Amino acid sequence: MGGATPKQLLPWGPHTVIEQVVATLLQAGFAADEITVVTGHRREEVEGAVAHLGVRCVHNPAYAEADMLASIQAGLRSLPDGCGGALLALADQPQMQVQTVRQVVEAFQAGGGWALVIPSYQMRRGHPILLPARLWPEVLALPADASLRAVVQRHAHEIHYVVVDTPTVLADLDTPEDYRAAAPASSLEPNPQP
Repeated sequence: MGGATPKQLLPWGPHTVIEQVVATLLQAGFAADEITVVTGHRREEVEGAVAHLGVRCVHNPAYAEADMLASIQAGLRSLPDGCGGALLALADQPQMQVQTVRQVVEAFQAGGGWALVIPSYQMRRGHPILLPARLWPEVLALPADASLRAVVQRHAHEIHYVVVDTPTVLADLDTPEDYRAAAPASSLEPNPQP
C-alpha cells in the first residue's frame, strides 16, 4: 500500500485495522488464546496494537523475501498439537463479518473437520478460509515461490463452499483507494483517534 503507516495499523473506526480483524474473531466466539497474529514488517508496532486483546503473536522472519505463504506457514507451525483446522483471516480485511466467520466454522464442524471451507460471493472465493489440519503438511511443504492457491487447486473437488450474501469476503485493503473507499468516516478525519 505504501505510506508511512502499515495498513494493519491504519485507523478503522475506534480501532486499527488489525484490532478490528481480531475484534471480529472474538465476537464470532473465538477465545483470545486461540487467535494467532502473524507479524512481519514493523513487528513491535503491530504486536503492540493487539497486546491488550490477549492474542498470541508469531513473527514471520521471512516477511520481506516471501509472499503471504511464509506467514501462513509460520502461523501453522506455531499451533499446538491437536488442532483440527486453522481459520485463515487476512490482516487487511477489517470488513470481515461475524456471521461469515460463524458460517465457515459451522460448516467445518458439520463436515466433521475434514473439508476445506471457503466462503463464496457470486461464485468468487473469498476469506476467511478454514484449512483442515490434514492439509497442513502440504502447505508447509510448499516452496517459498508458491502460494496457498496451489494446495487449494489440488483439492478443489473437496472444497465446501459457504455461499454468502456479502462482498466483504472479497474486500481487502491493497491500495490507499481501497482504504478510503471502505474505511468508516471517522477513520478518515484529519486526526482520527485510534
